[in-house]
Amino acid sequence: MSKKQFKAESKRMLDLMINSIYTNREIFLREIISNASDAIDKRYYEEAKSGKTGLSRENFEIRIEPNKDDRTLTISDNGIGMSAEELEENLGIIAKSGSLGFKTENEEAAKDTDIIGQFGVGFYSAFMVAKHIEVTSRKLGEEQAHVWISDGADGYSVEDGSRDEVGTTVQLTLRDDTEDDKYDEFLEEYRLRSLVTKYSDYIRYPIVMNVEKSKMKEASEEEKAKEDYQPEYETYREDERLNSMVPIWKKKKSEITAEEYNEFYKSKFFDWNDPLKVIHTNVEGVISYDALLFIPSQVPFNYYTKDFKKGLQLYSSGVMIMDHCEDLLPDYFSFVKGLVDSPDLSLNISREMLQQDRQLKAIAQRLEKKISSTLLEMQEKDRESYDKMFEAFGMQLKYGVYDQYGVHKDKLKDFIEFYSSTTDELATFKEYVSRMRDDQKYIYYATGESKEKIAKMPQMDLFKEKGYEVLYCTDEIDEFALKILQNYDDKEFKSISDKDLGFEMSDEEKKAQEEKQEEAKDVLTAVKEALGDKVASVILSTRLKDHPVCFASGDGLSLEMEKVLKAQAEITGNKEVGAIKADKILELNGDHPFFAALKAAVDSDNKEKVSDYAQLLYDQALIIEGLPIDDPVAFSNRICNLMK
Repeated sequence: MSKKQFKAESKRMLDLMINSIYTNREIFLREIISNASDAIDKRYYEEAKSGKTGLSRENFEIRIEPNKDDRTLTISDNGIGMSAEELEENLGIIAKSGSLGFKTENEEAAKDTDIIGQFGVGFYSAFMVAKHIEVTSRKLGEEQAHVWISDGADGYSVEDGSRDEVGTTVQLTLRDDTEDDKYDEFLEEYRLRSLVTKYSDYIRYPIVMNVEKSKMKEASEEEKAKEDYQPEYETYREDERLNSMVPIWKKKKSEITAEEYNEFYKSKFFDWNDPLKVIHTNVEGVISYDALLFIPSQVPFNYYTKDFKKGLQLYSSGVMIMDHCEDLLPDYFSFVKGLVDSPDLSLNISREMLQQDRQLKAIAQRLEKKISSTLLEMQEKDRESYDKMFEAFGMQLKYGVYDQYGVHKDKLKDFIEFYSSTTDELATFKEYVSRMRDDQKYIYYATGESKEKIAKMPQMDLFKEKGYEVLYCTDEIDEFALKILQNYDDKEFKSISDKDLGFEMSDEEKKAQEEKQEEAKDVLTAVKEALGDKVASVILSTRLKDHPVCFASGDGLSLEMEKVLKAQAEITGNKEVGAIKADKILELNGDHPFFAALKAAVDSDNKEKVSDYAQLLYDQALIIEGLPIDDPVAFSNRICNLMK
């Protein structure tokens, strides 16, 4: 038969299909297997409709046969097959899909069959690896088989052929290897096995390949008893089913043990540890899908790096479409691993990407709600597991609060936890509020490198005295997140370094404090003059008890935020960010012994000593806050001078 040209598209269009639509050439096998599965579905439906009984899915199979000598890869099925006209119609017109037509004409049947190949371009991905393709097919109810032959964009021919049974055989003659491209890999048994496992493991018909195996040769008892006996092995070949067929997420939850969930998770997502929580949900309705999600028990080694890829695996009727579908998870839940399988997704023609449509968004929204409700349930009923999750991924949840100017803060506020001054266990905001004293206005927090260092901060003295609980913020993101949250249950967040702590004072206490400030006015003025613009002001402290000095924060940027921005500037080289400073209010303890020495220096008008004392106090406050000293050498010299 003479060669025909493709009816719909030119060589340029076919080149586009092969080189642009598909980005990963290994998916050709997925496409051909999916087409074979579709063909078996159609035959299964047609024969059941005609009254044939006793049908079993085990009666059907998809067979893979690599031949290294001929450089051919053959995929065959015993599905419904195609007539000569159907071969020409389905394979001669690019983007013509018999599966889509079957689904459209048989809506009821489509509900019970996995019609995957809804686009007629999947088959042409085979030209990424093949220089010649022959499709031999015999349609159900016909005696004559036909062969579709093509070398690619030059066209195709359809001829009479021979096939003993109903079904279709696709034979690919692979391209020649080049320095950059090794097509021989698709003739290796291990490679074909891995591709079936990756993309087509849950096709519900057996995918079979005759594989090479080895076994120990039988030996007599006399031979085994010899000192130099070494067992010998021989190779043999046998058919092996490559796919598991039934995905675990399609089974009833009551039929799956915890061990089976854990083993699936560890093998599928390459984790040595059991997950903290399994979320298995099946949704039917306008949008149907199965989801199997896992909350890991530890942080992946690359989680907080740019190399980490978030997203769930995406399947369509058991066939993997994407390894990381980012659109299914919000960033703050990026630690969740798992998969979603839905027959209702609107795939594009390459089946590698999704159309941005309402189905995908609806699934993502439902998954977000499901993850949220599961985490809150863990928090209430399995606190140990929840706290372990938060220790691992709490920083990501805090970033979620801060991200996009707090657009998600109300969704996430109940997930956030901190250690505090009154408990060794992580506490939620709700738990903190429930423990607040009747006279307490604010939710107090302190920032620092560790719980131990925060507990020793001078600013903590007053809170220990009053018995107020203080949240310990040890992550860089903490204060930024709290600033975005602003309040919880109408209780405003306030740093223990804030200039106004909101403590009520009696008239007598106010009067006594005003008198002390007035008496110390000359000393405070002298210290401010000595420090200049380094501090916004110098005041007598109402919060210090045993410590001599500390910083309080003015309005706007806090000291902790200054440290974070400075560190970011050193990493990024952004000098403008590093130049942003917090307003530092230097608080002095008027009841501390040092203050008498400072007052004596001021009264004697010893400006050099006042300057040294003022600078020492300033440097001490910097050290306490974990900020760098402006001039370490000068600081050291001042200390030595005091020791003379």
